Amino acid sequence: MDPIDIAILVLYFAFVTGVGFWYQRRAARDLESYFLGGKSMHWLTLAMSGAVSNFDISGTMWIVALISLFGMRSMWNHWVWGFLMGAFFMSFMGKWVRRSGVMTGAEWMVTRFGSGPAGTTARISYTIIAVVTLVGFLGYAFQGIGKFTSIFIDLGLEDPASSTRVAALGIFGIATLYVLLGGLYSLVITNVIQTILLTAAALIIAAVAYVNVSPDQLAEVLPADWTSLMPVWHWSDPASLPEAYAGYEWFGALVLVWVVKGLLLNLGGPGQMYDFQIFLAARNPRDAAKVGAAWSGFLLVRWAMTMGIALLAMTGIGSVEDPERVMPVVLDRFLWPGVRGFVIAGLFSAFLSTYGAVVNAAASYLVRDLWQPFFAPGASAKNLVRASYMATVGVVVAGVALGWNTESIRQIWDWIMIPLGGAFVIPNALRWYWWRLNGWGYSMGTLLGLAAGLIVPFVPSLSPLYICFPLVSLVSLVGCLAGTWLSRPTEDGVLVAFFRTVRPFGFWGPIRERSGLSEAELRDPSESAVIAAVNVTLAGAATLASYLAPMYLVAHYHTEAAISAVIATGLCGVLYFTWYRTLSPQSSDPSQ
Repeated sequence: MDPIDIAILVLYFAFVTGVGFWYQRRAARDLESYFLGGKSMHWLTLAMSGAVSNFDISGTMWIVALISLFGMRSMWNHWVWGFLMGAFFMSFMGKWVRRSGVMTGAEWMVTRFGSGPAGTTARISYTIIAVVTLVGFLGYAFQGIGKFTSIFIDLGLEDPASSTRVAALGIFGIATLYVLLGGLYSLVITNVIQTILLTAAALIIAAVAYVNVSPDQLAEVLPADWTSLMPVWHWSDPASLPEAYAGYEWFGALVLVWVVKGLLLNLGGPGQMYDFQIFLAARNPRDAAKVGAAWSGFLLVRWAMTMGIALLAMTGIGSVEDPERVMPVVLDRFLWPGVRGFVIAGLFSAFLSTYGAVVNAAASYLVRDLWQPFFAPGASAKNLVRASYMATVGVVVAGVALGWNTESIRQIWDWIMIPLGGAFVIPNALRWYWWRLNGWGYSMGTLLGLAAGLIVPFVPSLSPLYICFPLVSLVSLVGCLAGTWLSRPTEDGVLVAFFRTVRPFGFWGPIRERSGLSEAELRDPSESAVIAAVNVTLAGAATLASYLAPMYLVAHYHTEAAISAVIATGLCGVLYFTWYRTLSPQSSDPSQ
């Protein structure tokens, strides 16, 4: 990199570390201040923070690799991480989570299953799966940030894997200091600034691609059906796929897995384990629904940027041996000094946002759900914050160890999303919609699924994603049903209190009858399953159209871009009446 690029990056890292020092005293008051920002932050800032936390370097490099390999059909892969999550958050799930009034997703288990042995076991089970998943995300981030940084900084190492690891260690060290100091306060405040920085960087990349890539160039290098969204069962040219992506030739089978897993993930609530905190930190349930509505909007520029990088790579640099290194190679070649530093700073901000959210959430689970209730119930706020520092360092070390022993972003991404994801998507969904599921059923389903998910990498015959996901999910479902039917239901008092506060829909008939709610309250339009389903469908379609519009535009498919934009705008207009106008006034919310 040029000296001006290095100077920009040094100033950026000095700034975010300074924000951490500035907010250190405020964050250290107590656990609610450290992990939830005192539940005093505006919904728009939380939406920015949540969106940019999903706008990570590793994921962006992964998306660019998929576009380069599969064209617009790569859209189907996004379903696996809950591509339409904003539609579910805004329609009903955001306010359900906020009404729970807890600090972590694991603590939520007590409100649903009670504080007895069943509820405590469910809380521990969720904590285990959450921490394992979040450590997996750290390992995934380790691979991505290492590959990204090693392109720009010459460490003098001949082995690319060694360069990746050393570069990642340095960035992880700086990022950990940033997280340790300010908790959620510094994360959200810097995430707002990082959203602005990252948006500008993404627009610059998209503009550079639009100007430098002509329709004639694209016609020469892109296959005839490159813009098609229709999935194919078997990839027509499997020899064109890198060795690490050989299993992706059965594309149609993977699409089925990605879509089913993603919908189950969305139905189960915030699924990345750190998303829970964003909604719990909202001022009230109405604001939590607004967070969900704005969430997807702040991600729009990401799709323009990833398309731009992929097209620049395909038309300007030829083949790259490792498709996961395409993004940094393109930035290094096509951006001029100063602008390159600004864009890299924007992408580093995306990494810090994701990293901070993951580490903050993992530490909160360890302290709030393991250390405080079982080992230090009488600990002072100051001692608990200190324990949070130790937990932060511990999860970072575990994430580094995992990332150190993996070879690609794809390898660890697929494991997190499919075998590990299959362990909890069914228990997480059932807990909201079926009153009979109890703490023992949740725990057995989650832990048996986790055991199956951990075994998969060591059994090659189970490694294809379209085999391991159904298998792990079936094990988890059997565990849920067996644990539930072989034990007593959750106490009526706990279920009634949960139903009255959260107001979930689904199979809650016996509890609904005992809730004491009036017919008018039960028929509140804002709590209607039918209205929620309509809004999810409309918002999901709007999200998909919003995703396609900037990608088509950067690729010079102007007619398709205009059609997608008109569809997205029209659906948002309908949602004003079907969603926004039906939100309950804050004064009438049952959790207040």
